Amino acid sequence: MTQLLSNLNIQLYLAAYLIAGIPFGYLLAKTFAGVDIKQEGSGNIGATNVLRVLKQRDPALARKLGAATLFLDAVKGVLVLLVAKWLGASPSTLWTIAVLAVWGHCFSIFLGFEGGKGVATGFGVLLFLLPVPTLIALAAWAVAAKTIKISSLSSLIALATLLLASYLLYPAGIPGIGTHAPVWIIAITVFYKHIPNLVRLFKKEEAPVA
Repeated sequence: MTQLLSNLNIQLYLAAYLIAGIPFGYLLAKTFAGVDIKQEGSGNIGATNVLRVLKQRDPALARKLGAATLFLDAVKGVLVLLVAKWLGASPSTLWTIAVLAVWGHCFSIFLGFEGGKGVATGFGVLLFLLPVPTLIALAAWAVAAKTIKISSLSSLIALATLLLASYLLYPAGIPGIGTHAPVWIIAITVFYKHIPNLVRLFKKEEAPVA
């Protein structure tokens, strides 16, 4: 076990999962607003639920904590990628780190393997590794968010756009690894975490973000 943990790649993988598992939305809401975000609204620890729940109490604070949650959730997935890139990690190692970062956020060890939807963390790592398709997806998200004003549906539209853009720009596979598999793994994870939102959408119970 000691020899396994001394392997640099294993250390990077563990760091990616553990750092991404830090529930910033929960910690910020609890620390600065005294609210257990897991027990309010949708129960999600992401920026949308932080904003929606805290807006009822303090709109200015809600915007600040929502923005901070969004930023920290996106950046935490990139931190280990930056270190790994600096250390000369291979593309396959970088993509493994990206997948584990999303899993760390979605299935956090600090929350009993529960967690957020993976949108901010996923788009953070994808922007780092696959910038052009991700920027196209972010543009699609911006248009969808502005028109339909439903966060979950906007995120899924952006996710589908990213997959399409990835195939159109790199039909032979993502440069360096020759496959789209990591993007699919991230996409399926994010989609799985959005199943409750889809159920609420079909029941017309999903609340828009004002």
